[in-house]
Amino acid sequence: MSSYTPDTDLWLERSRLNGMMLSAVSYGIFFLLTIQATVALSQRPRHGGQIARHPWILLSYVWITFILATIGFAGNARYTEMIWIDLRDAPGGPAALILDELSYWINVMALASYYIMEWFMQALLLHRCFIIWNWQKRVVVPMSTLFAAMVAMSILVLVESSGAIFYAINSQLAYLCLQVGLTIVYTLLVAGRLFSLRKEMRDTLEAEHIRPYKTAAMMVIESSALYSVFGIIFIFSYALNSDVCNLVFMSVSHVQGIAQLLIIIRVARGREFQCYVSRSVHRTTSIAFVSTLSSKRELEHTSPLASVADMEHGIQSLRPGTVEKSIIHSSSKHT
Repeated sequence: MSSYTPDTDLWLERSRLNGMMLSAVSYGIFFLLTIQATVALSQRPRHGGQIARHPWILLSYVWITFILATIGFAGNARYTEMIWIDLRDAPGGPAALILDELSYWINVMALASYYIMEWFMQALLLHRCFIIWNWQKRVVVPMSTLFAAMVAMSILVLVESSGAIFYAINSQLAYLCLQVGLTIVYTLLVAGRLFSLRKEMRDTLEAEHIRPYKTAAMMVIESSALYSVFGIIFIFSYALNSDVCNLVFMSVSHVQGIAQLLIIIRVARGREFQCYVSRSVHRTTSIAFVSTLSSKRELEHTSPLASVADMEHGIQSLRPGTVEKSIIHSSSKHT
């Protein structure tokens, strides 16, 4: 039997189809983690206390991002059907449909859904960063400016996308650089802050008492690295107009969502640490990690604080002039 090779860009078609399959896998993982996060946030922590002051905020974040991801995934899945089934006899065949995808409203809808999803995820990163840095203007102003620029560029991409070829949208490359750059800067700021505090505490506290600082920093680095790798691959493949872009484009938002859900689940299940701190009116910022409220010292006011892991749990830098002392205990007693 003689073989027949169609006169078309087979690698373009393969990369688009394989990218859709990778997107289905990442969406499935994202869906399962969404269910686990919902269950974890709805249950009472096994060590007592509370997961968050307002758990419904985190639950809202989890489900808003999931709904947006579902809309985006459904749009991509539907257009994949259109490429090889509904419109397979269109002029130019599947290859032309892949290149001209933004001429169809369903793809613009999917793109917009993922962009809005990205706004929520980056806003959560900013919230964590501002808490760690005690809402200092030198951090809040530049990071907020980067976030505003990212949102503006995403809107510009959507405005320019109607009928355009995706690879030919110059503002898209700027948006990708801002998006990934914001995540990398966030990681450097938060991890750097935590390692710096750990170094300052090393001379006065035992090793086991400063270990949670490293644990929190590594958790931030791990979650950001997962997305950053995908993002950097996406940027280079997009800039080079490579079909590799099709392999990661439809999964990159799912990957970032997965990374953030993993942190929320770990903290909600009590696998990391809980944070309590004593407040007074004499000294400056301090961070405390404790696994229990028992101590030989008296706390004037002890309360759970916000965290790097989610919006209401884990680590918080208090404003100068509010902290007298911190009590730090290893979380290993509960592991």
